[in-house]
Amino acid sequence: MSVWRKHLLKAAVMGMLSLAVVPAAPGTTTAQAAAVTAAVEGDGQRQGDVLDALRALPGLRVVEERPGAEPGYRFFVLGLRQPVDHTDPSAGTFEQRLTLLHKSTDRPTVLFTTGYEVPLSPRRAEPTVLLDGNQIGVEHRFFGTSRPAAVDWSHQTVRQAADDHHRVVSLFRGLYRGAWISTGGSKGGMASVYHRRFHPDDVDGTVAYSAPNNVDDREDSAYLRFLDTIGSASCRDALKTVQRQALLRREEMVDRYEAWAASTGSTFRIVGSADKAFETAVLRAPLMFWQNRGASHCPDVPAPDATTEELYRWLDATALLSAYSDPVVEDHVPYFYQLGTQLGYFDVQTAHLVGLLRHPDAVEPRNFVPRDIPMRFDRRAMPDIDRWVRRHGSRLLFVNGDQDPAVAEHFRVGPGTRDSRVHWAPGANHHVGIADLPPTARADATAALRRWAGDPAPAAG
Repeated sequence: MSVWRKHLLKAAVMGMLSLAVVPAAPGTTTAQAAAVTAAVEGDGQRQGDVLDALRALPGLRVVEERPGAEPGYRFFVLGLRQPVDHTDPSAGTFEQRLTLLHKSTDRPTVLFTTGYEVPLSPRRAEPTVLLDGNQIGVEHRFFGTSRPAAVDWSHQTVRQAADDHHRVVSLFRGLYRGAWISTGGSKGGMASVYHRRFHPDDVDGTVAYSAPNNVDDREDSAYLRFLDTIGSASCRDALKTVQRQALLRREEMVDRYEAWAASTGSTFRIVGSADKAFETAVLRAPLMFWQNRGASHCPDVPAPDATTEELYRWLDATALLSAYSDPVVEDHVPYFYQLGTQLGYFDVQTAHLVGLLRHPDAVEPRNFVPRDIPMRFDRRAMPDIDRWVRRHGSRLLFVNGDQDPAVAEHFRVGPGTRDSRVHWAPGANHHVGIADLPPTARADATAALRRWAGDPAPAAG
């Protein structure tokens, strides 16, 4: 997945704001909401500073205001004190990193998450652009700097993360009084749906891009069928051939991999060895090829007589070899833990590689989580989400690319789903947007989004 690439924008570790008590849900009181509104709207003669309003929100720390936002916007990096366990205040707290692109308190507000670290750059998500609204970015719990000093991984659940989002919405609604839309892509899209499952009325609509829905982790035939039918037979065969060639030249390839690791100070303690990491990359290469590239790149797949250097460069560019080394895996332990305890993962094709593989279950999430962290899979979590979407979900927009293997198992609307839709962009991969949809679907998606947001007029100026 695209989520395997290393995030280069790391938040600096900030001093934590100490609070004696963290309420189960912070929402602002009537008096606090009035104070926040007054701080921004002023006395009718002058407009107050949104910075004053942010400082008035309980439990929120303004880390800094950063330059670089588009005209009409201000960009802030924030920290919100959150409970480690929303059901047990005694479990302690952590500071969750947030970002804010402020436009106006009467514009719609987009709640945005990647499902990983929050980007520390003022980039607007597509719904934010379409609605000309504010945007609050939420770093997923236990990623980046959003973690307690000692992590109890049992609190890394879809429900705890949904409760984090609920507290964010409850807090900021005192400031941003317009409609709210949640959004995210890939794991961020999944997190947005999970938030709605447990707090369905927090926002007025949700746009989930490229969101997998692995309902039964034991049944992965949909992914295998997808990889057996996507694109042309010649391209699929070329990908299988390049996998075999890479494994047939394993010693030379791993030598290059280990040389890279030595030159960068990287290690493979979590995965186990460069050889195992290499094999994992080879197994995932077709999936990542279709997810991030596509049919137009089929001519770039190395031929059987390609040099070992050409094979290595292609594998590195396609499957991101650095993603299996300790520096990157360590950053993504929260992700692999979630895969191995609730979200599930998918299988890969191996029949054409018989006799060439050395590491059974090389792609299993357990291989990317330190062994001293216990993992137990909860088979109830994803079926529960899926049932809610089909039976009770409302105002959900799923945007998928039909060339994206990640959504071979995707969210579907059911008889109980209201005012929701699933739209597909022909020829699009994991990086799809509403703009990639065919004209009729694009118009329908945009109209739904604007309707959920109250058909906001363009912002003045």
